[in-house]
Amino acid sequence: MNDLEFSAFLVSRVCHDLVGPLGAVVNGLEVLEDERDAAMRADALKIVTSSASQALARLQFMRIAFGAAGSAGAELDLGEVSRLIAGLFDGGRVTLSWSPPHVNWPKDWAKLLMNAALIAADCLPRGGTVAIETGSDPSIPGFKIAGTGQGAKISEDLERALRGEASEHDARGVQPVLTWRLARGINAGLTISGREGGVELAAG
Repeated sequence: MNDLEFSAFLVSRVCHDLVGPLGAVVNGLEVLEDERDAAMRADALKIVTSSASQALARLQFMRIAFGAAGSAGAELDLGEVSRLIAGLFDGGRVTLSWSPPHVNWPKDWAKLLMNAALIAADCLPRGGTVAIETGSDPSIPGFKIAGTGQGAKISEDLERALRGEASEHDARGVQPVLTWRLARGINAGLTISGREGGVELAAG
């Protein structure tokens, strides 16, 4: 995959993740415009509010996890990273268990952590918990992410992508490729493995 194809797939992934909640906002607004029943209008307003919040949370997450995230050499506060991941999971079937303190990490390490958390969640098709820990010295970048839930699995395509061996890609599969590129760029030694009832990703 060349850089142009990679960029196109990544943009498609962003659009794919936003279509659902933004479409729900539009549908809810149409109901509000046409409906006169107070109960129906109240339900529509709840849908609009919830879907708009979900779209905003996804945008805020992807702006950092997929985007430039500030100038070269920038650092990110892990407290903000926690807020962004929690916002992404909010209202879904995956919950976040977060232990790292408020410390600053180099932006590419923070981006890697966010993308690895997303991968852990994607390995939990029926929902579950994503637990994130740092090393004994949190100021030194490194993490362990445990995804636990019924039906947890690591697909062969995901394993290949995280080894840099993926040959075919689509909008959904490009995010693990981005994760591999981030890990390779900072020599993070990212690994993924299955464990009883879940998956584990580690770096550092």
